[in-house]
Amino acid sequence: MSEISFNSDTLRYISLFEKVTHARVKDCISLEDKIIFIVEPGEVLKAVGKKGENVTKLREVLKKNIQIIEFNSDPIIFVKNVFYHYGVESVEVEMRGNIKHASVKVKPEMKGMAIGKEGKNLRVFRDIINRYFDIQSVSVL
Repeated sequence: MSEISFNSDTLRYISLFEKVTHARVKDCISLEDKIIFIVEPGEVLKAVGKKGENVTKLREVLKKNIQIIEFNSDPIIFVKNVFYHYGVESVEVEMRGNIKHASVKVKPEMKGMAIGKEGKNLRVFRDIINRYFDIQSVSVL
């Protein structure tokens, strides 16, 4: 698990997000093409807004795609939430040698998008999961 720290941009994104959505942010990851907000349990519907209006508003203001993930203290549920948009069918967490590994089965037609171009999404999602849980490796099935 890694230490979470925010820079001035990230703090600005969190402030704007909370002002627009009235949802509590636990974490924010700013990438080149999108910003991922991790919200407290039970806050995801409030964060998204009616018919996605909050996401639309934030996308327009920040000029980046917005992804919202609901935190959960159960690692399996959190992994499901991270991969939610890809039609998660199952999640298994197991030890592989001395490394804790998560296998995520998604809808077959969504597998490529879950992994992303050159594995980018998978790397980002693995890092997000590892920020909270001692899971060092993730694969998409």
